[in-house]
Amino acid sequence: MQIAELLVIVHIVLCISLVGLILIQQGKGADAGAAFGSGASSTVFGSQGSGSFLTRATGILATLFFVICLALAYYSIQRIEPKSALETVPVEAPVVNSDLPPVEGNNNSELPPVETGNASTGL
Repeated sequence: MQIAELLVIVHIVLCISLVGLILIQQGKGADAGAAFGSGASSTVFGSQGSGSFLTRATGILATLFFVICLALAYYSIQRIEPKSALETVPVEAPVVNSDLPPVEGNNNSELPPVETGNASTGL
């Protein structure tokens, strides 16, 4: 497994974790509800609540997200091999249809005469 493939897997796990962590957090309006006896002191994260822990974890995951994005961008540029314009356009020989009879000379006697007058005035 190459380093770029490993980074993609870590990036996907990190994205899902970051979205889940953000969805767990409460908005700023939830602090007012905690003041009216919601029992914040009996939570897993203590009486201060989970704000500081979740905020710090979100910051760390966001930093890792940006670092891995930059690393993936670097590896994607390294995999592209520059080619000249002449190498990318295939040149093929023209197709010759041998079923058609060969054209002999310029035989304009079968063509109708071309009118050079103005069609709108009839002149």
